Amino acid sequence: MARHFKLTLALGVVLAGATLLPATSATAATRYRVSVTLPATLSSNLPLLRLHFSAPTKASALPALATKPALRTKWQQIGPNDVQAVLTSTLTPATTYTISTPIVMTCTKKCRFSATRPRVASALTNLTWEAQLLAELHYVPLRFAPSTTSSDPSQQVNGTFTWAYPNLPTTLSAQWRLGTDNVILHSALMAFQSQSNLTVTGEVDATTWSHLLAAALAKKVDPAPYNYVDVSMALPETLTLYIAGHAKDHFIVNTGIAVSPTATGTYPVYERFLTTTMSGTNPDGSHYSDSGIPDVSYFNGGDALHGFIRSTYGWPQSLGCVEMPFASAAAVFPHTPIGTLVTVRA
Repeated sequence: MARHFKLTLALGVVLAGATLLPATSATAATRYRVSVTLPATLSSNLPLLRLHFSAPTKASALPALATKPALRTKWQQIGPNDVQAVLTSTLTPATTYTISTPIVMTCTKKCRFSATRPRVASALTNLTWEAQLLAELHYVPLRFAPSTTSSDPSQQVNGTFTWAYPNLPTTLSAQWRLGTDNVILHSALMAFQSQSNLTVTGEVDATTWSHLLAAALAKKVDPAPYNYVDVSMALPETLTLYIAGHAKDHFIVNTGIAVSPTATGTYPVYERFLTTTMSGTNPDGSHYSDSGIPDVSYFNGGDALHGFIRSTYGWPQSLGCVEMPFASAAAVFPHTPIGTLVTVRA
C-alpha cells in the first residue's frame, strides 16, 4: 500500500496536527501527524528544512529538495521520524531563495513530493566573508592572509586579518571587530559601491555581492589609497588628513557652536559637491542661504567638510559643519571620496 504524508508549514515555527489524506484503496485510510520547520532567514550553520513524520521515515528514501536559485542539499536522519535538509553547497549572501516545500508526499519503495508549495527565505549577510573580500580588494585598512591556498580568491577561506596601516590612530582601529557590521566595514562597502557605479547604501544586496565576487576573481583592487580624516575639537581646532594611512597634512578648522554642535563620532562621507548652496535656520530663527560653498563632503546628516570664509579659524563658529579656508578645503576635497571615514572628537 502506498503511504501518503501531508505536510503543514509555517515560517520560523513548528505546526503540528492530525491530517486526513485520501485512502489508497477503497477500504483503507491512513492518518499521519506531520510538522515542518523552515527558518525565516537562511544560514549555512542551520538546516534549510526539518520534517517530522508521525511514522518512521528513512532519509535515504526522500527525493531531492528543489530550490531557486539551485542549492545542493542532502537529507539527514535526526530521529526515527525526523529528517532535515542540510547544505552541501554555499549560500549566496543577501540572496532570496524559493524553496519548494512538500505539501503531500507519496511513498512506495521511495518517495516523491506529489504536491509542493513555494516558500521564500533570504540568506543572511556573511560579514566575515564580506570583510575578507573587501580586504583582498584593499577597501578596508586591513590585509587578509589565507591559511590555505585557494585558486578562487572569491571563495571564503580561513585566514588572518592584520592592519595594513599601523600609523592610523586608535580612534579608528578600535572600531573594527570581525564579524560585525562596524563603521569601517560599512564605509568600505560604500566606497566599493561608488567605485562600481552601484547604488551607495553601505549594505550588501544580491547585485553588490555579485560585483564583489567578480572583483575578487579579477583582482580589481581599489584604485584609490585608504584615506581618513580626524577632526579634533581641542583648541585650536584642527583637521588631520591621512593619505594611504599616513598623516600628510594638518589644517585649522571651525566646528559647531554650543547650540548647534558638531556631533562626535566616526561617519562615512556619503555625498559630495564641488560647489553647492547651503541653507537652513539660524539659532535665532532666521533663515540663511549661502551659495557658492566649495569642496563639500557631507559625512553626518547636514554636517560636512567644506570651505567657508571667516576672519579667524580654530574655534567653534559653524552650525555643525567643519569649516576651513578655501585653500585648505581644496586640498582636502580630492582625498575624501564616498566612503571616506571622518572622526570628530573632543
